[in-house]
Amino acid sequence: MAKYRNVKTNGYDSKKESVRANELKLLERAGHITELCEQVTFELQPSFKRDGKTERAIKYIADFTYQKDGKYIVEDVKSPITKKLSTYSMKRKMLLFKYPKITFIET
Repeated sequence: MAKYRNVKTNGYDSKKESVRANELKLLERAGHITELCEQVTFELQPSFKRDGKTERAIKYIADFTYQKDGKYIVEDVKSPITKKLSTYSMKRKMLLFKYPKITFIET
Protein backbone atom coordinates (compact mmCIF):
# COMPACT_ATOMS: atom_id res chain seq x y z
CA MET A 1 0.00 0.00 0.00
CA ALA A 2 1.21 3.49 -0.79
CA LYS A 3 2.47 5.82 1.88
CA TYR A 4 -0.35 8.39 1.68
CA ARG A 5 -3.05 6.28 -0.03
CA ASN A 6 -1.86 7.44 -3.43
CA VAL A 7 -2.12 5.03 -6.34
CA LYS A 8 1.02 4.60 -8.44
CA THR A 9 0.08 5.29 -12.06
CA ASN A 10 2.19 4.91 -15.22
CA GLY A 11 5.42 4.87 -13.21
CA TYR A 12 4.52 7.99 -11.18
CA ASP A 13 3.87 8.15 -7.44
CA SER A 14 0.25 9.21 -7.93
CA LYS A 15 -2.43 9.62 -10.54
CA LYS A 16 -2.23 13.39 -10.04
CA GLU A 17 1.53 13.36 -10.78
CA SER A 18 0.99 11.21 -13.88
CA VAL A 19 -1.64 13.61 -15.22
CA ARG A 20 0.63 16.62 -14.59
CA ALA A 21 3.56 14.87 -16.31
CA ASN A 22 1.44 14.35 -19.41
CA GLU A 23 0.34 18.01 -19.35
CA LEU A 24 3.94 19.21 -19.07
CA LYS A 25 5.08 16.92 -21.90
CA LEU A 26 2.37 18.41 -24.13
CA LEU A 27 3.44 21.94 -23.16
CA GLU A 28 7.03 21.07 -24.04
CA ARG A 29 6.04 19.62 -27.42
CA ALA A 30 4.02 22.77 -28.14
CA GLY A 31 7.05 24.93 -27.27
CA HIS A 32 5.51 26.62 -24.21
CA ILE A 33 8.18 25.18 -21.88
CA THR A 34 11.67 23.76 -22.47
CA GLU A 35 14.18 21.49 -20.73
CA LEU A 36 11.57 19.42 -18.90
CA CYS A 37 13.20 17.06 -16.38
CA GLU A 38 11.72 14.69 -13.82
CA GLN A 39 12.85 13.71 -10.31
CA VAL A 40 15.60 16.32 -10.05
CA THR A 41 17.68 16.19 -6.86
CA PHE A 42 18.79 19.36 -5.08
CA GLU A 43 21.33 19.11 -2.30
CA LEU A 44 20.19 21.25 0.62
CA GLN A 45 23.05 20.37 2.95
CA PRO A 46 26.08 18.23 2.16
CA SER A 47 27.01 15.16 4.18
CA PHE A 48 29.55 15.69 6.92
CA LYS A 49 31.48 13.83 9.58
CA ARG A 50 31.24 14.54 13.27
CA ASP A 51 32.70 12.47 16.08
CA GLY A 52 33.64 9.75 13.60
CA LYS A 53 30.08 9.42 12.32
CA THR A 54 28.98 10.42 8.83
CA GLU A 55 25.75 12.37 8.64
CA ARG A 56 23.91 11.97 5.35
CA ALA A 57 23.26 14.89 3.05
CA ILE A 58 19.82 16.48 3.10
CA LYS A 59 18.25 16.38 -0.35
CA TYR A 60 15.06 17.62 -1.97
CA ILE A 61 13.72 15.70 -4.95
CA ALA A 62 11.49 17.81 -7.17
CA ASP A 63 8.88 16.14 -9.34
CA PHE A 64 9.59 18.39 -12.34
CA THR A 65 11.88 21.19 -13.45
CA TYR A 66 11.64 23.21 -16.66
CA GLN A 67 12.28 26.59 -18.26
CA LYS A 68 9.41 28.96 -18.99
CA ASP A 69 9.69 32.60 -20.07
CA GLY A 70 13.34 32.71 -18.99
CA LYS A 71 12.60 31.36 -15.51
CA TYR A 72 13.79 28.10 -13.98
CA ILE A 73 10.69 26.41 -12.56
CA VAL A 74 10.70 23.73 -9.88
CA GLU A 75 7.30 22.06 -9.63
CA ASP A 76 6.02 19.54 -7.14
CA VAL A 77 2.72 17.72 -7.16
CA LYS A 78 1.55 17.41 -3.58
CA SER A 79 -1.57 16.22 -1.80
CA PRO A 80 -3.05 18.20 1.11
CA ILE A 81 -1.68 15.52 3.48
CA THR A 82 1.89 15.90 2.22
CA LYS A 83 1.72 19.70 2.35
CA LYS A 84 1.11 19.47 6.11
CA LEU A 85 4.15 17.30 6.85
CA SER A 86 6.84 19.13 8.76
CA THR A 87 9.65 17.34 6.88
CA TYR A 88 8.28 18.47 3.51
CA SER A 89 7.70 22.00 4.79
CA MET A 90 11.23 22.24 6.20
CA LYS A 91 12.87 20.93 3.02
CA ARG A 92 10.77 23.28 0.86
CA LYS A 93 11.93 26.24 2.96
CA MET A 94 15.56 25.10 2.75
CA LEU A 95 15.23 24.77 -1.03
CA LEU A 96 13.80 28.27 -1.37
CA PHE A 97 16.56 29.71 0.84
CA LYS A 98 19.45 27.94 -0.90
CA TYR A 99 18.15 28.48 -4.44
CA PRO A 100 16.52 31.94 -4.34
CA LYS A 101 16.41 32.35 -8.13
CA ILE A 102 14.10 29.41 -8.76
CA THR A 103 10.38 29.81 -9.19
CA PHE A 104 8.65 27.18 -7.06
CA ILE A 105 5.20 25.87 -7.98
CA GLU A 106 3.19 23.45 -5.88
CA THR A 107 0.30 21.76 -7.69
